[in-house]
Amino acid sequence: MQRPVQLGVLGAAKFAREYMAPAIHAANGARLAALATSDTAKAEPFQSFCPDLQVFDSYDALLADAGIDAIYIPLPNHMHAEWSLKALKAGKHVLCEKPMTMKADEFDALIQKRDQSGLLAAEAYMIVHHPQWQLARKLIADGAIGNLVHVTGAFSFDNRSDTRNIRNRAETGGGGLRDIGVYVIGGARFATGQEPVSVQSAIRWQDDIDIFTEIRAQFPGFTYSSYVSIRMHPHQEMVFHGESGLIRLTTPFNARVFGEARVELHRPGLEVQVTRFPGADHYKLQVEAFCRSIRDGAEYPCPLEFSRGTQEVIDRVFEGAVSL
Repeated sequence: MQRPVQLGVLGAAKFAREYMAPAIHAANGARLAALATSDTAKAEPFQSFCPDLQVFDSYDALLADAGIDAIYIPLPNHMHAEWSLKALKAGKHVLCEKPMTMKADEFDALIQKRDQSGLLAAEAYMIVHHPQWQLARKLIADGAIGNLVHVTGAFSFDNRSDTRNIRNRAETGGGGLRDIGVYVIGGARFATGQEPVSVQSAIRWQDDIDIFTEIRAQFPGFTYSSYVSIRMHPHQEMVFHGESGLIRLTTPFNARVFGEARVELHRPGLEVQVTRFPGADHYKLQVEAFCRSIRDGAEYPCPLEFSRGTQEVIDRVFEGAVSL
C-alpha cells in the first residue's frame, strides 16, 4: 500500500479550517500532517479533528520539513504566487487557492519551476472536479443541446458588514472579480473548451475594490454574459443555451453549501431531465485528484496553463472596464 501524500497547510485561514483541511483529512491517499501558524490558539480547531497534527510556528519551518510532500496555500491573494514559488523551490508539490496569481504573466515563473522540478503545482479550482461540471461538459460536447448559442453566469454574495475580510481590502488583492469571477469565467472555458476572442466589461468600485462586475464576451461559437458581486443577495447559476436545448447548473460553485448540485437538461417539448449530486464533495475530490497525480502520474484536470488562461481573461476585464 502506498504511503499517503503528507500535506502541510500554510496559515490557519477560516476557509482552510472549515473546508480544505477537513477535505484533506478525509481524502483517500492524503494525510493532513502539518499546519504553520504563529498563533497556537488558531491551531486548536484543526487539532480537534486531526489530533496528531504537527504545528509549526512559521511557514519557512514547515517548508523545511523533509517529511512534508506537498503544501496547501490558503493565504491572502497577494501572497499566493510568492509562497507557491517558495514551496516549489523547497521541493514541495503545491496546491494553492485561487487566484494563484494577481496577473497572468506571474504564472510563467511557476510553470517554469514546475517543469524544471518535476513537481505538481496547481490552483485549487475545485469545480472542475465536481461531477456536475464533468456532466455539463460531456453534454455540450455530445451535442445534447445542439449548437451552443449563449452562455450566462452569475455569482454573488454580500459581505459588506465583514470589514476585516481580505475580500474587502485592496491591499490584499480583494474584490469580487479575483475571488469569484474565476468561476463564471473559468466555468465557461472548462465546459466549452473555447477561449474568448473579445471581452467588454463594466465595474462598480468601492474603496478601491470591485464590488460589481459585468462581463460580455464573444467566443468563437457563442456569446457570453455574466456578473459577479460582493454586495448583492446570494445567487449563483450557469446556463448553457443551445439551439435545441439548455443546460442549467443551479449550484455550480458552492455545492452542498449554497444548496444541492443539480444539472437540468431542458429538451424540446418542455422536457426537463434533472441529475442530482447530493453527496459529491468537490474539495475532497480535488485533493484526491491532486494526490493521484503525485503518486501515480495521472493527468491533473486543472493544470497551470488552464488557470493562466482564466487569469488572462480577468486581466482583460480589468484593463478594458468602464466604471459604473
